[in-house]
This record gives sequence, C-alpha cells and structure tokens, in this order.
Amino acid sequence: MAVFLIVFGALLIFLAIAVVVLLSGDSLIRRQQVRRSMGTMTALTAPIEPTEALEAPFSERVVAPAVAKLSGWGRSISPADQPERVRRRLDLAGNPVNWDVDRVLGFKVVGLIGGALWGLLLGLVFGSALATILGLVLVSALLGYFGPDIALYQAGYNRTQEISRALPDALDLLTISVEAGMPFDSAVAQVATKTTGPLAEEFSRLLQEMQIGLGRTAAIKAMGARSDVPELRSFASAVVQADRLGIPVSNVLRIQAAEMRVKRSQRAEEAAQKVPVKILFPLIFCILPVLFIVILGPAVISIFKSLSG
Repeated sequence: MAVFLIVFGALLIFLAIAVVVLLSGDSLIRRQQVRRSMGTMTALTAPIEPTEALEAPFSERVVAPAVAKLSGWGRSISPADQPERVRRRLDLAGNPVNWDVDRVLGFKVVGLIGGALWGLLLGLVFGSALATILGLVLVSALLGYFGPDIALYQAGYNRTQEISRALPDALDLLTISVEAGMPFDSAVAQVATKTTGPLAEEFSRLLQEMQIGLGRTAAIKAMGARSDVPELRSFASAVVQADRLGIPVSNVLRIQAAEMRVKRSQRAEEAAQKVPVKILFPLIFCILPVLFIVILGPAVISIFKSLSG
C-alpha cells in the first residue's frame, strides 16, 4: 500500500508540473521571442556574458524550452495534417483563451506519458500478468493521447448546439433592426451587443473583420466557414447572394428568420420523440428494480419469516 501511495503521488506531481508548464509556457515563449527580437538590434555585436543566461527567470530558462520541446514531440508523433485538424477544432470550439495548436499537441504528449504511467501503476498494484500490464499501458496511453482531442470535440459540439439554439432569436433581432432603417453593419452590432453566447462572439468577430478592412462578403463567408452549423452556413450564403445580386437584405433576413423558427420547432419535436427511447434503458435498469424492491421487499421478508418460523 505504501508503494502504491508513493507511485501515485509521484504520478500526480508529474501531471501537475506538466499542466502548469503547458498553461504558463505559451505567454513566456511569446515574451521571450519579443524580447529576443528587440534585443537583437542592440546586442548583435555585444559580447555575451556567461552570467546573463543565469540571471534570466527560471520560467524563461526551463519552462519555455520545456513547452517548446513537448510541442515538438507532439508534432513529430502526430500525422502531417494533425496541426490543421487541431486548428479547425479550435475554431469550432471558439478558440478558447490560452489554447493554441502547440499547447494541444503538448497536452497530447503529456497525456500519452501520464496514461502509460497510470496503466503501469494499475498493473503493478493489482499484480497483473505481463500481458495485462501491457494492455493497460496501451489503453491508458491511447486514452491520454486522444483526451485533448475528445475535449476539443466536446467543446466544439456544445458551442455548435448553443449557436443553433440562439440563431433564430438573433436573426429576428437582425431583421427588426434592418427593417427599422439600420444599415447591416449597425444591425450586426446590435446583435453582438444585445445578446450573449457563442453566436454573439461570431457576430462580434464579423463586425471586427469588416471594421479592419475585410469586405462584407468575405467576412460573412469566413463566418460561415468557421462553423459546422448548417443554418448559420445557409444564412451566410443567403446574405452573400443577396449582396451580390442586389436583393434587399431585409427580405432575405425575414425569410431566413422564418425558416430558422420552423427548423427550431422541428428540432424540438424530434427531441421530444426521442425521449421515450432514451428513457427506456434507465427505466429498465434503474427505476423498475428499485420499485420491485420497495413493493415486493416487505412481502418477501414476511414470507421468509413465516417459512423460517
């Protein structure tokens, strides 16, 4: 038992150090790159003192290189298109703060090593055979390696569902604003400021891209391409076509808003029809056994006492 606690504590310490390194390393790497670029102009010909490297903070001497090393390992053991797929998942998840491609790849390496150690620990604690230990190590390593991908997928899925639910109301507000005489950009700003959630963030990004000089058509196309929501893509395509053909945007928005409301009602009806099927297994395996115990339990006890008396 003491050996188990020691190994388990060492594994927790390793995972905690790895998480802290990855969470704090990105900003340190960027700060170090900026500092190095600024110092290059004045220190190209200056002699480097041996003590200057030791005077740098520990985070810049150890943490930042460790993060870069883990990211390099993650890129080396991943397929060639893995960074692009991770970047796509980050876009679908809304680009969470302090998350980027290098950090996700670094977490995959940490999960791979930590999962392998956890499987080895379980095998040694329970005294399993060599084949069982190897199987535990393999399964735990794979789970740790694909854990960040699963987390990103779930975050993207949740965000997609929130966008689908909020889109009809946002289009209603956008339609009312345009029909009231507001320009399209001002109507987008109204939706971005009066609503909250992932869809408001998408409209805010759309407005920012238009303000920095990107054309409205290109910005709307980019918003549709960043999402997997079919309704949002349909809205972006309709607005682009209306802008290209000269059709009044208010008419297109009114039609799109009506279609979104119909689709939301259809999704609600579909979800309601799935409830009986989803509740079947909890009913059979969780609710009915408890009811049988509550109803038949006293009768079984009485019969047992009568037969044994």
